Amino acid sequence: MSIKGKAFIIGAYEHPTRHAGDTSLAQLHAEAAAGALADAGLTISDVDGYFCAGDVPGWEAPGVGPFSIVEYLGLKLRHLDTTESWGSAYINHVAHAVQAIEAGKCRVALITQAGRPRADRQTPESSHRNQGQGAPEAPFELPYGPVVTNMYGMCAMRHMHVHGTTSEQLAWIKVAASHHAQHNPNAMLRKVVTVQDVLDSPVVSTPLHRLDCCVISDGGGALVVAHPEVARSLQRPLITPTGAGFTVRHLDGGYFDILASGAVQSGAEAFAQAGVTPADIQYASIYDSFTITVLIQLENLGFCEPGQGGRFVADGQLIAGVGRLPINTDGGGLCNNHPGNRGGMTKLIEAVRQLRGEAHPAVQVPNCGLALVHGTGGLLSARHGSATLILERL
Repeated sequence: MSIKGKAFIIGAYEHPTRHAGDTSLAQLHAEAAAGALADAGLTISDVDGYFCAGDVPGWEAPGVGPFSIVEYLGLKLRHLDTTESWGSAYINHVAHAVQAIEAGKCRVALITQAGRPRADRQTPESSHRNQGQGAPEAPFELPYGPVVTNMYGMCAMRHMHVHGTTSEQLAWIKVAASHHAQHNPNAMLRKVVTVQDVLDSPVVSTPLHRLDCCVISDGGGALVVAHPEVARSLQRPLITPTGAGFTVRHLDGGYFDILASGAVQSGAEAFAQAGVTPADIQYASIYDSFTITVLIQLENLGFCEPGQGGRFVADGQLIAGVGRLPINTDGGGLCNNHPGNRGGMTKLIEAVRQLRGEAHPAVQVPNCGLALVHGTGGLLSARHGSATLILERL
């Protein structure tokens, strides 16, 4: 059943900070919420539905974190959703917000995300390791020293072994990100790089180089999703979800393909519900924790055949105004922002900018009317959640 026109994204805000300093995690959530509501032309008193994940402060005490941030924000709710799927959570939350609005559970849904790993000197490796100690797979996997970088390095090595993909082809994904980031004043890495620059950067986990990896940053963002009656009363651009998909992909007792992520299922579901194909998409926000993350998801989502990702991304094919499919025109996680080691929210915000025609003129896709957002939470080479959302401007 189509979800087109059932609800609209009417507010979006990306926090400009990349190093929070003395700004608390709760304050980052609050400032992101205030920015998105101001963008929508609403106030906190209009919100009756709230959606958050494990990045809210106090989450370490189960069930308390969401309540604490609801109180901190001063929300008076009829609906609360705390679905946690890491970097894919916020994309999944948009789909959940549409369902809640259609079911009459709320009329104005607020989604927030924030993090400060840079200020707190955290790393993706330390956060995954600390939270995985009690997991059922921990006694069987932790002795072998899995960390985020080497788990993605395995994906890259497998793709190169099976399909002949090269480090030069992966480097083009970073090059595209840097071409876009040069126009973003808030991006952490604004310098345009070349393929050779990527290859000359230190190897972090074979075959991935430092410049194949995303930035670590503080910050966050927020979205406001509203009932059609509310949206149409505000004179804001009408951006509606038209298709959504979500799944959890895991090792299945060893019977799995390391190069087939959850995007195979979530993407197919989203395209089927929206009634469009990859060829119809004008802009894509693709989760980019590493360059190999982008390449695998482009294949899994159907933008190219399995094994053809290296050729698909090479020679500037992902650069706005140059290539066949502009992606991550804010610079993405590779160059702009990856707040709290969770990149789903910023992917949504840039897609909204593109559909509104508010992206930087140098990267704006002309007459952008259809966009795809895809997020991954967890590890592609192990267990993860994949969320795909297709957005249309009416």
